[in-house]
Amino acid sequence: MATKLTYSVLLIFLFNCSASFEEVKKITNSQTKSFNEYLFAEYKEKAIFEAEKMHDWNSAKLYSEKALLANKGWKVFPQKLEYWKLQKNSKNEIKIAYDNLIAIYEDSLKKDPYNLAKAVSSLDCWSEQQEEKWQSWDIKECKEDFLNSMHILYSKITKNVDNIDNNKTLVFTKNKNKKITQIIYFDFDEAILSDVSIKTIKKYIEKNKYQIKKYTILGYTDTKGTKEYNLKLSLRRANAVRKIFTKYGIENSQIRILGKGEDFLAIKTDDEVKHPANRRAEIITSN
Repeated sequence: MATKLTYSVLLIFLFNCSASFEEVKKITNSQTKSFNEYLFAEYKEKAIFEAEKMHDWNSAKLYSEKALLANKGWKVFPQKLEYWKLQKNSKNEIKIAYDNLIAIYEDSLKKDPYNLAKAVSSLDCWSEQQEEKWQSWDIKECKEDFLNSMHILYSKITKNVDNIDNNKTLVFTKNKNKKITQIIYFDFDEAILSDVSIKTIKKYIEKNKYQIKKYTILGYTDTKGTKEYNLKLSLRRANAVRKIFTKYGIENSQIRILGKGEDFLAIKTDDEVKHPANRRAEIITSN
């Protein structure tokens, strides 16, 4: 009797999984222009992969249901941390990622719906793979997709923002030919560079090392914490970038670093506010 009951429950579960997945597969969007259309396409792709390649019906069901919500025009967010069974280190990292995304969600809807959809779906993918914890290559891919999209979103939401005064930012250089050529972002209260950021710096150096002679690296923070602490943290961030520069062949004599603390916010906020777009280092160059 127990075996028959278990088998019946399994059949119902598989039917429900299959039903949402089959519904998603039937929907085709020839053009993707809106956030919900982008998000539907992202989740549909993930649902197909989990169902047909991995035979993981739990994940296929999750992605299918979220694809259907997106297709109906709902505002879809990544799954909250409580949904996943994660170990402590992974939980802390993904909580930071989730908080960063929620902080810029509304601004990103207007500025770059494609990368917002990519970030939302990739965070679910990263969390799902981290929970399963056996496909390290998929964990890395989903995480890097998320971080790449987030860095693009940070740049988009700070571009042409009224409260940024680039003239003030560059006053110390006393040279109008100097300009910001790369921005690197950090997690809250961190001066550690992600693998994505390190790759970005490496590519930047490879592209520019024969054209650029002098680099200035400015570190910044958001307004959470004291001004004194944030000044020190901003210098640590600038120094972290400098270390990657020297690792890939740039001489110390070519680099100047400065910590700017919570001055010159990319996104203006009140005091004691966490904002991921303000936690950055800017690379300024001159020939």
